[in-house]
Amino acid sequence: MLLPSWHLIGALLVLTATAGDSTNKIILPQILNGSVGGGSGAYGASSKHLSGSKSAAPATGSGGATANGNTVLSSNGVIVAGGMPNVPTSNLNTVVEEPEFTEYIENVTVPAGRNVKLGCSVKNLGSYKVAWMHFEQSAILTVHNHVITRNPRISVTHDKHDRHRTWYLHINNVHEEDKGRYMCQINTVTAKTQFGYLNVVVPPNIDDSLSSSDVIVREGANISLRCRASGSPRPIIKWKRDDNSRIAINKNHIVNEWEGDTLEITRISRLDMGAYLCIASNGVPPTVSKRIKVSVDFPPMLLIPHQLVGAPEGFNVTIECFTEAHPTSLNYWTRGEGPIIHDSYKYKVESSVGVPAYKTHMKLTIINVGSGDDGIYKCVAKNPRGETDGIIRLYVSYPPTTASSGLYTSESHWGEGGSNNIGYGNSDATRSNYGQDKNKTQSAVTGNGNSPGAAVVSSADSDANCAVAIAWLALLPTLLIMVRGEVCASLSLSIC
Repeated sequence: MLLPSWHLIGALLVLTATAGDSTNKIILPQILNGSVGGGSGAYGASSKHLSGSKSAAPATGSGGATANGNTVLSSNGVIVAGGMPNVPTSNLNTVVEEPEFTEYIENVTVPAGRNVKLGCSVKNLGSYKVAWMHFEQSAILTVHNHVITRNPRISVTHDKHDRHRTWYLHINNVHEEDKGRYMCQINTVTAKTQFGYLNVVVPPNIDDSLSSSDVIVREGANISLRCRASGSPRPIIKWKRDDNSRIAINKNHIVNEWEGDTLEITRISRLDMGAYLCIASNGVPPTVSKRIKVSVDFPPMLLIPHQLVGAPEGFNVTIECFTEAHPTSLNYWTRGEGPIIHDSYKYKVESSVGVPAYKTHMKLTIINVGSGDDGIYKCVAKNPRGETDGIIRLYVSYPPTTASSGLYTSESHWGEGGSNNIGYGNSDATRSNYGQDKNKTQSAVTGNGNSPGAAVVSSADSDANCAVAIAWLALLPTLLIMVRGEVCASLSLSIC
């Protein structure tokens, strides 16, 4: 049966005294024989029972029992069963044991969002009442079977079949503010209380509004990254790089990871570019993280492996440049100061992204090089931070040609060895003659069994010499007759 409103008001009049003294806790009026001060119902207590932090014990003599209203105490202070007012104490012969706690309230740790149950076990409760209170909030939660608080997540039950009569306080969907000390109290004359602690743990949560987002910074500047996280216990913040490379706090301090709400990097370089992970953990799963991308801007720079490249005539040749730039640069090739070179039957332009992504490999392939392809080529890189270019010089080499006569061959070699470089034939023949490697020519001559300085005679020269010799042999008799006649005439010899 529900209590009249004025009875509930009387039941909720409690006193809170200093912590640490069990007799100065919140004290509920004790109810004996179903009525207090003429009131009816479970909590028909008058205000005089709540006028002090302790219920005043009546004076007793050395023997017998003393009655004070509905409360009857024996000479040793034990509560005895009392009758109605004005009942002689001599008629009281039944001793009632005071209620006692039989077990401690267990301390409980529970994640937020779960349900929790706290138990308070009492024996010899009799007509006394059990109440639950939140000590830190000084709030009465339940009294007996009634929920006093307006919190809909709070309820109370008790086990009627348990001789200890355990009273359970239920809290559904636990919130972080529910943590603290919970007090179970029996409304004896001197109130009996015990405490249990509810610890509510909350997994970490990173607050994006208070943490850094992706950042772009010029190379050489200083940066500060922030990460704020909530949770219970307070989360620990650690920083790592997404690619597991080391973090350069400054040029003299390089670490694998950094602990703290703030990560500061001095004079950042392009090597520090990448994603950084802010990891928050407090032992309550799950661990959470936030990914912050750091971009470092710098003007383009070029690396040219070979600035002078030679290629034989008729072959394909590839020239290359390596660029570094952020933001990504616009990369292209030109022929000297000419227009941009595009893919065609003559040229093949290639570009590939390296590691890290701010590196690019540029390649230009020139197909079937000839005399018109030698000269200067430029690789160019542009981005919003600047522009740069590099020069590569290409020269074309030509294979040696065969001489048509011995005279051309000997004089060609003389021209190579002498101070005057004299060539025969057209300009291309001259360039081919002087473009060849002399050491290779000499080694070829030596391979034929001749000395390095010997001239090379061709098969056509040998045939001409043979023809001259045959002609001289054919004319020899005629020449001898002519010589003989002239000698005889001049000497007037009879022998002629």
